[in-house]
Amino acid sequence: MGAFAYRYGVLHAESVSVNDIARAVGTPFYLYSTAALEAHYSAYAGAFAGQDAGVCYALKANSNLAVIRTFTRLGSGADVVSVGEMKRALAGGIPAERIVFSGVGKTREELREALEAKIHQINVESIPELEALSAVASSLGVVAPIAIRVNPDVDAKTHAKIATGKKENKFGIDYDQARDIYKLAASLPGIKPVSIAVHIGSQLTDLAPFRAAYERVAALLHQLRADGHDIQRLDLGGGLGITYKNEAPPDLADYAAMVRSITGNLGCRVTLEPGRSLVGNAGILVSRVIYVKQGLHRRFAIVDAAMNDLIRPSLYEAYHGIIPVAEPEAGAALEPFDVVGPVCESGDTFAVQRPLPPLADDDLVAFLSAGAYGAAMSSTYNTRPLIPEVLVNGDRFAVIRPRPTVEEMLAAERVPDWL
Repeated sequence: MGAFAYRYGVLHAESVSVNDIARAVGTPFYLYSTAALEAHYSAYAGAFAGQDAGVCYALKANSNLAVIRTFTRLGSGADVVSVGEMKRALAGGIPAERIVFSGVGKTREELREALEAKIHQINVESIPELEALSAVASSLGVVAPIAIRVNPDVDAKTHAKIATGKKENKFGIDYDQARDIYKLAASLPGIKPVSIAVHIGSQLTDLAPFRAAYERVAALLHQLRADGHDIQRLDLGGGLGITYKNEAPPDLADYAAMVRSITGNLGCRVTLEPGRSLVGNAGILVSRVIYVKQGLHRRFAIVDAAMNDLIRPSLYEAYHGIIPVAEPEAGAALEPFDVVGPVCESGDTFAVQRPLPPLADDDLVAFLSAGAYGAAMSSTYNTRPLIPEVLVNGDRFAVIRPRPTVEEMLAAERVPDWL
């Protein structure tokens, strides 16, 4: 578990007892480790040392300002997919010249704000977007540095909902159309094609799909240069997986070596956009057992976290390890539990017949590998307040997103005067 380990019979985040945080903050809450964030980033950057490569953290995985600022201090850039994320990156201290704007549905106003901020690059994903960007850039009297995101039609062999590189996916320009689209881009006012972008999906645990996609990008680069385009950058996206249960993601050194073998002689600056692999195993979700309910056929641990707090199991059938905060006795017998939340849907289920140590009312449990796509995808369904996010650094911790009260939630709404 890295930065999360049992000490003196209690789960700790670095040097802080999870029990102490729960007493101070209340449950449920997200808990992140600074040491883990820094270690994951440093491992990524270190693997690519000696290559002309830069890391742009994908904010969609976890967009908390304190997390962003942690990476900013290490030299990270940002990959954003909305103008809101762009503003978060800037507020987190990431310079505009290290921000890449991706996404299939950027509005004209978002494009305008990105150009006004003078960000590093806009990754264009369709002809209508390209034409809209040309019009916006021309109206501002600026030139937009762009990449065309190509869809290489490579099967990432990941969950269907997070695969983005097949021809039936909504993302990018079909590979076979790319040369024509670059020709169009070069002819439009306010547009400067400087890069090729690709991203085939998330939670990949095999290098083969990456290799297939990157080799297609390298072949396209040679064609574009032969066509007269001055392409000096490659945006290789992200997608490297983490271990949730028994996955065995590629070693970062092997990934970096593969990238070098394909791009090392191309004379291009390479951009990498990791998200999950930086934050996923740097965070946990801490929850309290409300009741243990013994039915005729199942034993349920009903916890105070719910699908609105962590939607991945409901949305993706995703697995998260679950452990008690109090260290189980050696040799404790495991019992099958359905771990469920209080939301009135059967989909509010975290685990089915999961073998766990004995649990009782009021016990604390930790959902592991929850640092990515947990808080960032949470909602206020059932009028449940967004839960706190907490950051640990050594022997201290801070609440980096407080829990709003229901009254504060209601105060944000407006009732028309005819009611």
